Amino acid sequence: MRDAATGVPPQGTAPDDFRELLQALEYCVLLHDARTFEILWANRAACDVLGRTVDELRPLKAPDMSRNVLQYGRAFGHRWLGRAVEHGVSATEWCYRAKTGEEILTEAVATRVELSDRTVVMVQFRDIADEKAVRRDLHRTESRLRALLGSLAEGIVVLGDADRVLFASESAARLLGRDPTGDDFAAYCCDTPVPDREGRYRFAAPDGEPRWYAATFQHIDTEGDLSGRMLLFYDITDRVHAEERHRRDTQRLDHLARYNAMGDMAMAIAHEVSQPLAAAYNFVEGARGRLGERDRDGDESVSWGLDNAVRQIERARRILGSLRQYVGRLEQAERLTDLNDIVRDCAYFIELRARQHRVRVGFDLDPAPLPVCCENVLIGQVVMNLAFNAVDEMARWPAEEGAVLVTTGRGADGHAELAVHDQGHGPPPDEGVFDGVFTSKANGSGIGLALSHRIITRHGGRIGVRPNQPRGAVFHFALPTVPGPAAAPAGNGNT
Repeated sequence: MRDAATGVPPQGTAPDDFRELLQALEYCVLLHDARTFEILWANRAACDVLGRTVDELRPLKAPDMSRNVLQYGRAFGHRWLGRAVEHGVSATEWCYRAKTGEEILTEAVATRVELSDRTVVMVQFRDIADEKAVRRDLHRTESRLRALLGSLAEGIVVLGDADRVLFASESAARLLGRDPTGDDFAAYCCDTPVPDREGRYRFAAPDGEPRWYAATFQHIDTEGDLSGRMLLFYDITDRVHAEERHRRDTQRLDHLARYNAMGDMAMAIAHEVSQPLAAAYNFVEGARGRLGERDRDGDESVSWGLDNAVRQIERARRILGSLRQYVGRLEQAERLTDLNDIVRDCAYFIELRARQHRVRVGFDLDPAPLPVCCENVLIGQVVMNLAFNAVDEMARWPAEEGAVLVTTGRGADGHAELAVHDQGHGPPPDEGVFDGVFTSKANGSGIGLALSHRIITRHGGRIGVRPNQPRGAVFHFALPTVPGPAAAPAGNGNT
């Protein structure tokens, strides 16, 4: 061995010393002739690995000391060594076969070396079988981890500075609708800034549909490779919706309990009020009997007032009777009637309520009869409830804009329909408008619409709400019509 600049061995170092240094190397070294590629020499490490002495190695050819497969054939070996001769160095993965038959997978580097008397190729190789096994294990472990992370129901993202997503698992990309890596995670938070504590949050990709997730946080630092806040989250949308349904069901049960209590009170009130009503009726009849024919002719207003008082007392008695039947769950007192007549019977009370609130009210009733079989008083209460709600809504608007229209007609399915049109704020957004939960009134209970729904559905009908044009809402119901001749009027109502 000689100094690269002077061509002579370094001062104080004999050639035999360099030979001993090569023999002491743990790396295996083989010297090949640069022209014939025959083995010229091997260090001790190479002889130990291959199980042969230098003299035994020299006559060997490639098939004698390499694995017997195509990629380690003679042509491939000469091509590899030729590249080293041509370019100065060439590396490859080569499988040697020891004298015992053991195959040794190595990382081999061939280097062209210009000696004083010839050019040689020095091959340095080392056993990499254990490294290959470790690599296979790492690759297998990585594949398993990827498959595991991809199948997790829980998403994982790591947030760095400025809440930038440094890493996102496949499950996180699936939950969020797209891979958020590199994005600002604030764009995925629907209701709050990027959360930093355990809780429930709504996440979604931009323009995606938000869903509810339970999230937890912890800090991670993988030896400087990945450092930040790790967010773990999983979808709980179905659970949140189930809890919301449970909450609404609980509210319905609470309202039902109050409704049952109201029923008990209504029965008691109906019983108590019926007696003073009967007494009032008797007093009115007595006062009317004491009026002489001449007095009644002389002051018709008194007679008219007494007649209307009797009429309203009779109506109150019918309401109380129907209330007893409804709350007490007795046999239904249904009879054939015309829906138009029920509306006419309610018109007086609707107009009275409208005048009190300076709201204009109109009626557009179908000229043809709409025969239905129903409890007149209960259906009348539904009509008044819908109309009163519309009047109360329009009372909050300027007087010149306050108008309510009540219409009747036949639907496409032949049902008798009633609709109350207002020009207020429009249909309520709550899907539970008829379940006893909704009310827009400051002192309302929400029971009126729930009772209306129950009355109409008990009669085999349907009730709903839709937008009015250009603004407002239309509350409407439909009842099955009865084939045959029109029914007799429901009562002597004001029109």
